[in-house]
Amino acid sequence: MPYRDGKTAYRALLGIARAQGGYATSKQAAGAGFGYSHLTYHVQAGNLERVARGLYRLPEVTPSEQDELIRLSLLTRGRDDIPRAAASHATALALHELSDVLPRRVHLTLPAGWRQRAPAGCVIHKADLRNDEHEEWEGFSVTTPLRTLLDVAADPRFPREQLDRAVDDALIDGLVSRSRLRRALTDVATVAGRERLTAALDAARA
Repeated sequence: MPYRDGKTAYRALLGIARAQGGYATSKQAAGAGFGYSHLTYHVQAGNLERVARGLYRLPEVTPSEQDELIRLSLLTRGRDDIPRAAASHATALALHELSDVLPRRVHLTLPAGWRQRAPAGCVIHKADLRNDEHEEWEGFSVTTPLRTLLDVAADPRFPREQLDRAVDDALIDGLVSRSRLRRALTDVATVAGRERLTAALDAARA
């Protein structure tokens, strides 16, 4: 794309950033018409903040409530500029409002073959998620309620009482059905996890 004048390019980039909590990548900036001199000018002028290599934030956009998850998602971009991470496990439980777990660190699932450096301070899980196992929220991806329950059931570190509460909440809220969870038991990664999920289903009120 031919480079536009700075103001026109900035307006185009602003439209992109508003859908990503104010963030934009250098490739998106180039697509909006930014040349290197444009980026340098807007950083120096305070119109852009350089967050990390190839990632910027436009202060004009009000930060999203999920600012951290959007930023972490964009930090897991592949060469095609598409994020690879999905918020998962305890983080996904909190997003879906299942149980009252409050994770101290963000849990992300990255593809099994991921070899790049993962964002610092996160709990990283490796798995190749199917398209029906995650959903797009504004600016980031999160595992579905069903996949999230299967993940935490397989994690022996996740408290049993919180798993019971999460299954109960998911059934009551209609996010999953009892029959669907029963059929998905074989997808739980461990035998102990299948037993934990079976027990949670047996104890559920709904």
